[in-house]
Amino acid sequence: MKRVFKHSSYLFALSALLLGGVSCSENENDFSWEEQREIALQTAATTFVEKTVLPTYTSLADATLELADLCAQIEISAKANASTDITASGSLSSATKAIVEQACVKWYEARKQWELSEAFLYGAAADYNIDPHVDSWPLNATDLQALLDDPVRMGMMDAEYAAGLGYGLLGFHAIEYMLFDHQIDASSTTGKARTGAFNRKEELVYLTAVAGDLANQCVRLEASWKGMANVSSQKQSMLTDAELEPSFNYGESMKNAGKGGSKYKSYLEAAQEIIQGCSDIADEVGNQKIGRPNEAAAGASEDLSYIESPYAKNSKVDFYDNIVSIKNAYLGMNAGDPSVSNYLTSINPSADAAVRSALDEALKAIEAAPAPFVNYAGSHNELWKKATAACNALKKALDEAQSAIGQ
Repeated sequence: MKRVFKHSSYLFALSALLLGGVSCSENENDFSWEEQREIALQTAATTFVEKTVLPTYTSLADATLELADLCAQIEISAKANASTDITASGSLSSATKAIVEQACVKWYEARKQWELSEAFLYGAAADYNIDPHVDSWPLNATDLQALLDDPVRMGMMDAEYAAGLGYGLLGFHAIEYMLFDHQIDASSTTGKARTGAFNRKEELVYLTAVAGDLANQCVRLEASWKGMANVSSQKQSMLTDAELEPSFNYGESMKNAGKGGSKYKSYLEAAQEIIQGCSDIADEVGNQKIGRPNEAAAGASEDLSYIESPYAKNSKVDFYDNIVSIKNAYLGMNAGDPSVSNYLTSINPSADAAVRSALDEALKAIEAAPAPFVNYAGSHNELWKKATAACNALKKALDEAQSAIGQ
């Protein structure tokens, strides 16, 4: 049965854009319902790649490069001030302390961009295992100590060697562990840059190596969606030296759905993956990141340790930014961007309205919950329970939207 868009002006505008301005009144009957849908979703998919994915990954790559540089500066400064900066006790020199504070600020900046990307953890993030590589937690302190005690392994330690370490020794949370004060109490709602000296020079070598690996992985994400030739020469050299050149252009694949070389048979498949990515992170935020620690039984150390960004006390911001990443992927990062939401509005406005409402409610629920989250883990806090419920409602609305978009 042939169907027509409820908002025909949307189809007409898209047809004119994509077909070189050919009059829809002349050709409307030439298109099947499926072809009309493909025209609409092509624009949504292209805009998603160019205006949401690429800017986010570029900002992430740039911020992690700057963070890696600051961590290398910390190593240089601490070694130059070893009498104060590398001791069993004592405080960092003013010079090193200032760089650590800058690195903590940059960690928050890079962290935000990562969390804003979590609605699209498919593609390169999944295929190259970049997600668990850069965002596993908690840090494995026992394995870290064994690593630092091993002169052979530490003698080889650089960004490329660090890439082969276990997931509990890598990424954002390994760097967080080295940069931030480990004191977790109610005295402060924000993380504090470390002021105490490093115990040994190996910690500095490790910090520089892991930060370099984080930058390599995030640059790989950018190049994987943008194309190797479209990143800076510095980034190309980094990936080549680390043997991390992407083997597939994920951005072009989504923008050219249905054509040879694309992983998508249609733009409908691309749109469904966009929504599925949103659904997946809504579920993870509600039931894993929030629900698992908040609902932990008394003394359940495994679940209580399952807290993102505890030393930076950034968990609530992480959760909120994950929901913003869903909003950006579903609605578009900029006002007026063509999106899967636009298309769904044209065929099933109630399904789209349900997602929009659920997005707002999830953001409000997380905003209303107390912070820092690490202080409330295991408390069965009612406001955090409401945040979990709101994330589950968002997942449900997204799952229904994914079904509706294919009808």
